[in-house]
Amino acid sequence: MEYIQTHNAPAAIGPYSQAIVANGMVFTSGQIALKPSGEMINGTVSEQCVQVISNLKAVLDASGSSFNKVIKTTIFLADMDDFAVVNAIYGDAFGDHKPARSTVAVKTLPKNALVEIDAIALI
Repeated sequence: MEYIQTHNAPAAIGPYSQAIVANGMVFTSGQIALKPSGEMINGTVSEQCVQVISNLKAVLDASGSSFNKVIKTTIFLADMDDFAVVNAIYGDAFGDHKPARSTVAVKTLPKNALVEIDAIALI
């Protein structure tokens, strides 16, 4: 098992890792709209989702993976009315690759984020 840490994504804000590599797979922690500096983007769901995708890409890259190797994601939304906006940004990031996915609405997210995404991918 290998712990993944990159300065191109925000450091964990609790007792967890950005990702873990095990048995040829990477399991990312959920990414919210924190800049790598740790500053939260308190903008629109669109602005936050772009940062989340950037963070997720950085963690996957540091793990030796990429979006085209993702097999499963989970999207957490503070408001299901944001589904279409997040779905469009997510779709642009993944292109023709369509991993399995769950999307759920939650009461609150860390730092009052509007969106959080995690992923499981092959190395």
